[in-house]
Amino acid sequence: MKKNKTEKYFKSPLVKNSFIFIGILTLLIASCAPLEKPTNPYLKAKNGYVQVEGGKIWYAITGEGDNTPLLYLHGGPGGTSNFNLSEIADERPVIVFDQLGNGRSDHHKDTTLLKVHKLVEQVRAIKTTLKLNEFYLSGGSWGTALALEYYNKYPEGVKGLIFNSPYFSTKIWTDDADILIAALPDSIQSAIRIAEADSIFETDSYANANKVFAKKHGRRTAYKKHPSDTLKYTRDSFIYNFMWGPSEFTSTGTLRNYDIHQTLKDITVPVLFTTGEFDEARPETVKKFSEMVPNSTMVIIEGAGHSTSNDNRPALIAALKQFLKNQKK
Repeated sequence: MKKNKTEKYFKSPLVKNSFIFIGILTLLIASCAPLEKPTNPYLKAKNGYVQVEGGKIWYAITGEGDNTPLLYLHGGPGGTSNFNLSEIADERPVIVFDQLGNGRSDHHKDTTLLKVHKLVEQVRAIKTTLKLNEFYLSGGSWGTALALEYYNKYPEGVKGLIFNSPYFSTKIWTDDADILIAALPDSIQSAIRIAEADSIFETDSYANANKVFAKKHGRRTAYKKHPSDTLKYTRDSFIYNFMWGPSEFTSTGTLRNYDIHQTLKDITVPVLFTTGEFDEARPETVKKFSEMVPNSTMVIIEGAGHSTSNDNRPALIAALKQFLKNQKK
């Protein structure tokens, strides 16, 4: 039977080889195409609980961007996660959690749980539960000490550190407080000296001194509620007093001899330091901390006290975004 031209064409060796070549080329192009970054199903925007020693800790995730997640550690001790970073969550997941005994986590009065190494393990539990292979670790005030403690023990996966209004040494902190107190009215200085000399802090004069200090160096402007800030819990005064003391400038608790600032020199990842212009974490001191870290930058938030996110939020967010942008993802 006579073969038609079409059949002869497809049986031609040249045509056969052309089809083989095209097929191989197609496979090569497909293999070179950029692979879609695998998403972590544990980082979908949500909140939940993680079991740790002593109870359950509450966490929340905002944002589902593809960039490296950021885990934020609140201050205190005895504070809550009311430091909201929703402006950053448009490009990456932002994770916060309430340390055990605070906020939406289980509350307790068990002082054996109020150890730094046990708080570090709470951070570890969040990291493990949410399968954070790589993340930025950030903290504010006491949270910066906790972040540094965590990095010192578990550096794997920490892509960078952000220290907001840092505390790493009680002596350095209270020395700075003394400098700030020296600029307050004589009556305020006297009230503080008398309370500390007698170890009697439940007086109206000491409470007033605390308010004056806070107005100048804590939160300098009226409280600004953030649309995404849904936490209504105040700090746990029992934990704060047990670990720290009666005020920001007087330490009588278990942290009274605490100091890890020398470990800053061992950090090998990029670091951002921020502090308020009038912060309890004095810019002069934070600058010295920054100079100890090989790869670090420092930003002073103008017009702000210790509560930089309240006093000048746009400047703080801009500093955080620029730092994260410089890290490429």
